[in-house]
Amino acid sequence: MKVDTELPLVVREIEHVEIPMPDGTRLAARIWMPQDAEAQPVPAILEYIPYRKNDKTLERDHARAPWLAAQGYAYVRVDLRGTGESEGVMEDEYTPVELQDGCDVIAWIADQGWCDGGVGIVGISWGGFNGLQIAALRPPALKAVVTICSTDDRYADDIHYMGGTLLCDQLSWASVMFGINTLPPDPAHVGDRWREMWEARLDGSGLWLETWLAHQTRDEFWKHGSVCEDYSAIQVPVYAVSGWADGYCRAVFRLVENLQGPVKGIVGPWAHKYPHLGEPGPAIDWLTEETRWWDQWLKGHDTGIMDEPPLRLYLQDHAPPRSHYAHREGHWITEPAWPSPNVTRTRFALGSDGRMVRDGDNLPDALLAIRSPLWVGMQGGKWCSYAHPGDQPGDQRRDDAGSLVFETAPLGADLDIVGDACMILALRVDRPVAQVAVRLVDVAPDGSATRVSFGLLNLTHRDSHEHPTPLEPGHDYVVEVPLKHVAQKFRAGHRIRLAVSSSYFPLAWPTPESVTLTILPGQSQLDLPIRDADGPVVPDFAPPRAAQPLDATYHVTPVAEWIVEEDRDSGRVSALIRDHEGSAHISAHDLYHSAEGRERYSVLPDDPTSAEGEVSWTHEMRRDVWSVKTVTSTYLTGDQGAFRIVARLQAWEGDLPVRERTWDILIQRNLV
Repeated sequence: MKVDTELPLVVREIEHVEIPMPDGTRLAARIWMPQDAEAQPVPAILEYIPYRKNDKTLERDHARAPWLAAQGYAYVRVDLRGTGESEGVMEDEYTPVELQDGCDVIAWIADQGWCDGGVGIVGISWGGFNGLQIAALRPPALKAVVTICSTDDRYADDIHYMGGTLLCDQLSWASVMFGINTLPPDPAHVGDRWREMWEARLDGSGLWLETWLAHQTRDEFWKHGSVCEDYSAIQVPVYAVSGWADGYCRAVFRLVENLQGPVKGIVGPWAHKYPHLGEPGPAIDWLTEETRWWDQWLKGHDTGIMDEPPLRLYLQDHAPPRSHYAHREGHWITEPAWPSPNVTRTRFALGSDGRMVRDGDNLPDALLAIRSPLWVGMQGGKWCSYAHPGDQPGDQRRDDAGSLVFETAPLGADLDIVGDACMILALRVDRPVAQVAVRLVDVAPDGSATRVSFGLLNLTHRDSHEHPTPLEPGHDYVVEVPLKHVAQKFRAGHRIRLAVSSSYFPLAWPTPESVTLTILPGQSQLDLPIRDADGPVVPDFAPPRAAQPLDATYHVTPVAEWIVEEDRDSGRVSALIRDHEGSAHISAHDLYHSAEGRERYSVLPDDPTSAEGEVSWTHEMRRDVWSVKTVTSTYLTGDQGAFRIVARLQAWEGDLPVRERTWDILIQRNLV
């Protein structure tokens, strides 16, 4: 990444500002702005998230915010109520209080002497979510949105559920927030209030996994904050961004298709990252692109950005299967709209002999049955990749061994797919609750198998995510399993493989009982979105750039590990994951902080009730004689009737225990 040591404007940083809310609660902000902004007001860009402006996101913010401020903006980084140095308690994500606070923050920013009255909102992940949700509330000063790695549908396309299946990432993510919510504000900013604020968080934040697991269908809880309920509520311009390795790429296409105002979308090869930090590469000069968007809508400059096609996608070339990529080969393409006139839906028929034939007929049609061993999915990676070693899918031959497999003959010419493949699957089952996983795989001439896309469906949700219904064993059903969007080239000489399994752990939690799926191939088909035209040559983005990095010393550098183990006696297979965010000393305010997470998912091959998930996080902070440490752990199991959550929170100030809380909760399964 290019570091810009000379920026066009001198930037002033205000380390801590407290923004009053109408109820008296004060939210903490860090602000970067041009030095003369109070004399010559500028538009403002808000980033509004819970990840602690003073430590957890400071390294990222320090390289990004000053660069944007130097382009003539005030960059305002606000901690949500109950996080960082902000007062109050945060009890869940995207609450009505959070969204109203966001509207009130925008009004406060617009009223400051250094702001010209116009505000944009930007964010990745949480900040991408609430940016859309706040836009739907139409605060008057909000003029534009940049939403990165986010969703418009909190139930059907978020880290909680996919196709009505319970994602294990829900346990992982709930545990991340369980840990973050135990952290105190920095006494350097809030003074002696820190202890009272900390204890309120320890007592009041609660166990979010309990809440999320209690809502297993698409009820009013998930509809709140899902802007797909009414796209017309968003009237300001929106730039939507994601990556193929991210969990949220599908939302970009829906937003481009459904928003009624100005909209653009871009999807790169990236995981859950800002594009200028994008991995797998190539990362891009996102800050310049983002500035073009803000200049267009906050300054009224015609940057030409709206003269360009609304959708820009990175068409990936073949890559050997790896659980981590530093870079993906490919090139950029554009589409004039979505759905695109360049893409044709094309049917591939299935035969009981394992063949998959484009527009094929008269293939053998014998019934095929599969009861997948529960280790199928150990090569699936995470639902949402963070570009950590192990969290993208490995060689699919291992999972294919426990699946039904159909594949084409070697392709006679390159074939590009762009969009969302869909599996139309005729089947019957032997249990009232069942799930199906469908994987699209690129098989190289040497036999190596790279997952291109996948889809999951809880078959009790075949007609509705709001009102699931049990399956009738032995009855024939025809269901649609949508796959994640992707832009991918299949090379000549390669085969397209379709793999179907009855489980996909630890990406999705298993059904209450082992299930045999019986497939009717003659009534099933794969619908692929084939791109017919190359279109004009699209230039690459420039290499990424940013401001100077934060001055921090790492005592333990960030590290991530993913190990799959098998007990050869019992057959239990386990995925062991370590995520150490690093132990760093931030020079500017003499603060040490450290965070380490460990996850374990394991299962016996033939017993769904043997599935276990356990996640722990350890956080430490200290300065001089002040120090705190928290440890959180969450353990999830399930029998045929209920899920069980066992959780523990421990907190210390120095060597003295401050809190210890435990939970032991049963939640009834609802056809999951």
